[in-house]
Amino acid sequence: MHLLLFTPVLGHLRSLRSGFFDEKCYKLKGKCTESCQINEELVGLCQKSLKCCMALQPCGINKEGS
Repeated sequence: MHLLLFTPVLGHLRSLRSGFFDEKCYKLKGKCTESCQINEELVGLCQKSLKCCMALQPCGINKEGS
């Protein structure tokens, strides 16, 4: 009985969660793809089992180049 009541709620939560993760990825300036490239890092998840990938940022280098 409880399963019949819980199933529609679970389906609704899945749809809300999927859009939330995609939006978060794009605001991080990431992209949702099946796999990240060598010059990218995995920063989160998107809907449909996709990965949120962003270009790697070089460490220790400032804008002046010194």
